[in-house]
Amino acid sequence: MSLAALLMVLGHVAIFGVVHEADEGTTAHIFQILITAQMPLVAFFAIKYLPRAPKETLYVLGMQAGAVLAAMAPVFFLHL
Repeated sequence: MSLAALLMVLGHVAIFGVVHEADEGTTAHIFQILITAQMPLVAFFAIKYLPRAPKETLYVLGMQAGAVLAAMAPVFFLHL
């Protein structure tokens, strides 16, 4: 979901450029839904697998955190 959000933001910037719109568009709403919808999935993953394999689970959670930050970085730095 984070990768989809990142690709969507980068695609939007590639097609339309950095545009500051008065109202949020469809891309912004889908981005928000993707980022928000993955939170329960990540929480479920952590609850289920952290007791079984803590080291491997922390690696996956770290990669997930990095993916979320990578998806949010263009929005933050480009002020979209």
